[in-house]
Amino acid sequence: MTVLEPAEARAPHGRFVVVPASYVYLLRDGVAGPEVLLQLRQGTDYMDGHWAAAAAGHVERGETALDAARREALEEIGVAGLALEFVTSMHRTMHADPIDERVDFFFTARSWTGEPRIVEPEKCAELRWCALDALPEPVVPHERFVLDALRTGTTTSYTPFGF
Repeated sequence: MTVLEPAEARAPHGRFVVVPASYVYLLRDGVAGPEVLLQLRQGTDYMDGHWAAAAAGHVERGETALDAARREALEEIGVAGLALEFVTSMHRTMHADPIDERVDFFFTARSWTGEPRIVEPEKCAELRWCALDALPEPVVPHERFVLDALRTGTTTSYTPFGF
């Protein structure tokens, strides 16, 4: 992930430029209820040591959020053919740092091709299936918000976070 300096996060016209990202939560039925595949981040300079979506990343120029989700799943955990379901779009901010003004697109998948595995060991210390009602700590805060909504069945199409 490239970290932009605050001045780089603005277009030449002075307006803020939104940074879009896509997230993929693989879900399966576990013995005690629904489980989600999470990764333990490392070596990324962003939320290292936190649990996060097994596959996520920036939407590239000319790419849809859906295409980015599929690409990230293949690049990060080696799975393809995902039956993606849209969960929510999240507009989030951290107020103090303009680079943290973002729009995130969250998807789930209950079917895919291939066995999830760590493809980028320099960025992922571990992959783990976790019960949605017993997530490991710590989880990236904005992702925890979405995972809690998935667990309780309270997701909405638009989710503001940090305002």
